[in-house]
Amino acid sequence: MADNVKVSKFANARKKFVRFFKDTRSELKKVIWPTKQQMVNNTLTVLFFCLVVGIIIWLVDFGLTKVLELTLLK
Repeated sequence: MADNVKVSKFANARKKFVRFFKDTRSELKKVIWPTKQQMVNNTLTVLFFCLVVGIIIWLVDFGLTKVLELTLLK
């Protein structure tokens, strides 16, 4: 009796595991993948904004450093 329970639990887990990958594959077929040009444009946009944010952070850091140097070193 206990052997049947163990086997059925294992079989049930295996079915769920297989079903998960079948569902995943099915969902990936529905995805509309971007074209190469869209990927290039998106990548360049992200890099540009990373550069802009980096410059802003650098300017704020530089400005605050100078303010602290002027106030604390006097």
